[in-house]
Amino acid sequence: MKVDIKVPNLGESITEATVCNIIRKSGEVVQVDDEIIELETDKVNQALNSPESGKIELTVKVDDIVKVGQVIGFIDTDFKAEEKTRELEEEEPTKKADVEPIKEDVSTSATKEEKYSLPTKGKTSAREERTRMSKLRKLVAERLVAAKNQTAMLTTFNEVNMEKIIDFRSKEQKDFQKKYNIKLGFMPFFIKASIFALKKYPDVNAYIDQDEIVYRKYYDIGIAVGTDKGLYVPVIRDCDKMSFSEIEKKLKDLSEKARSSRISVEDLKGGGFTITNGGVYGSLLSTPILNPPQSGILGMHTIQKRPIAVNDEVVIKPMMYLALSYDHRIIDGEEAIGFLVEIKNQLENPTKMLVEL
Repeated sequence: MKVDIKVPNLGESITEATVCNIIRKSGEVVQVDDEIIELETDKVNQALNSPESGKIELTVKVDDIVKVGQVIGFIDTDFKAEEKTRELEEEEPTKKADVEPIKEDVSTSATKEEKYSLPTKGKTSAREERTRMSKLRKLVAERLVAAKNQTAMLTTFNEVNMEKIIDFRSKEQKDFQKKYNIKLGFMPFFIKASIFALKKYPDVNAYIDQDEIVYRKYYDIGIAVGTDKGLYVPVIRDCDKMSFSEIEKKLKDLSEKARSSRISVEDLKGGGFTITNGGVYGSLLSTPILNPPQSGILGMHTIQKRPIAVNDEVVIKPMMYLALSYDHRIIDGEEAIGFLVEIKNQLENPTKMLVEL
């Protein structure tokens, strides 16, 4: 019996995808639920699983555009996997006997330039390589340009003394990991500090819809995650109701899903405010770009020991620059500055946050 392989529903508003990877080729034997093909959309990549066990036959190739519901091949369930295995075992000795080892003096068969030159693909020259831009990267590029063109984006800066949080983490890390089986990072502190600030300055948690301002009454925070395939911003929902350990576990789960291309459209939908951490890459200062229709994004940066004045004395403290990019159409400069100062105050005096820990 032949069972059709169809392109599944890929999420709200997605009608087509690009075949970006053939995992199991035509003629191979697959088991039910084996990943057989990878589809790329303008939001996420998604693996398509085999509906049955048997021999696979595909009618598509890499870079083909397919529609939701389209039949792209079939599974021949009458094909017996054990018969194929036996055939391969019988053929293998013959193949091995027919192959003679080949010895070659590499120094005489290739010039120095040939041995050390990089391989090229297709029409790519030795000095350049061309690769297809992924749908995700195209979408990110379009959204970045749109954010620049469609918002009145400004950025305000401040710095925060991270000493108390660093000391707390050092003191409590071992017990935290033992109790919750996960490491305590910096992100829960920044998420909780942002929630305090969002409650005090609700315009930063609002967005413009035509001629109306919509105020969110929930706190869904997007966390930027860099991957080999581009930038994802999965959303941790109702952060105000979550503990530090719950935030860490959810963040770990979403990050792993993003980096392994298992992230879903649902994981990326919504979000009222975004936090991006360029510090993990060593960035000292940057101007993060808004994630429309959001009105604010917080940029974290690397922690660097540097001299500051405390009680009229110069001391060395672990400092981090903070950056808040905001939509000036809805957020005034005074509010933006006050918002960032509130985050700074919460991080430098984390007593309220630690009560919720």
